[in-house]
Amino acid sequence: MTLARKLAAECLGTAGLLAVVVGSGIMGENLANGNAAIALLANSIATGAGLVFLIYGLADISGAHFNPVVTLVEMLRGNLVWREGGFYVLAQIAGAFGGVALANSMFNLPLFFASTKIRAGSSQFLSEFIATFGLIAVISAGIKFRPALVPVLVACYIMAAYWFTSSTSFANPAVTLARSASNTFAGISLSNVPLFIIAQTLGALAAMLVFGWLLKKDKENV
Repeated sequence: MTLARKLAAECLGTAGLLAVVVGSGIMGENLANGNAAIALLANSIATGAGLVFLIYGLADISGAHFNPVVTLVEMLRGNLVWREGGFYVLAQIAGAFGGVALANSMFNLPLFFASTKIRAGSSQFLSEFIATFGLIAVISAGIKFRPALVPVLVACYIMAAYWFTSSTSFANPAVTLARSASNTFAGISLSNVPLFIIAQTLGALAAMLVFGWLLKKDKENV
């Protein structure tokens, strides 16, 4: 695939992901009559279902990263050249904001409007560290042992992480940044974005090191 097609796939895939995340969050909140658990359930199921399609549909074009920390790990592992990886990240961020704009527009909201939803504190930092650690772990183990099932594994993990983390598992810097531009159920205050991105980056790097060791082939005894 040409670089242009890869970047288009990353942009479209990330846009689709954000449209699903933000749009289902708005719909869930509108229909839940104040029941946050029902809204989160709708949000998590829609996100998981969307991820399965997006990853299966675009994986053979770009690898279906849709996430700067996934791209970073691939660059550090030597599976993606740095120049190409940098363009991946730009495409992901552009796509993320495009997806937010689409979701907001579908519900007759401004294209972008700053979120006031506070997600701060050490528990949120730990949650994003764990959520991103787990995501990279699932991808790493999945590629090693069950490559054909990676889209399903990632989708199921994210659905679960919506519920077992207090942050509802953003686990993605592009997603985090773009969700600050929607003052809806899925939003996050811009002031909390750096905390999340630092935690996500550290979680991804920690998982890369741990699973690089766990999945490393032992040298055969001569």
